[in-house]
Amino acid sequence: MNWQELSTTSHYQTALKVENELLSGNIKNAAAGIRALIEALGRSEKRALKSQLIRLMMHVIKWKMQPERRSRSWAASICNAREEISDIQEETPSLSDSVIKNMWDKCFKAAKREAEGEMNKKVLIDDLSWEDVFESGCEFE
Repeated sequence: MNWQELSTTSHYQTALKVENELLSGNIKNAAAGIRALIEALGRSEKRALKSQLIRLMMHVIKWKMQPERRSRSWAASICNAREEISDIQEETPSLSDSVIKNMWDKCFKAAKREAEGEMNKKVLIDDLSWEDVFESGCEFE
């Protein structure tokens, strides 16, 4: 059984196969399946965190670059992305702030590209601080 391959295609199918292995008494093979499933779930949560961080950074970039277009909806999008990140971290404590800091530069580059595409203009911001992303710009004046 190729647990790595199965766990990347379907978590549900992997769990069913693990159950079958357990019912058949193949504890060692079931344990291998569980390990592969845990790793796959961890990767999935990390991708979700990365996606939310990129979305949040993109909104913050646009917030800074287009103050005339700020709206309650936009502020809500920033707050919602922050809450999603917080929820992911709460559900998966290993995805700590240090994990976010390690993916920061890569996510910023992706967010900058997305913001440029949405605004149809060059982003003149070279970096975002932790405060920019997680602490300010959520209130609508």
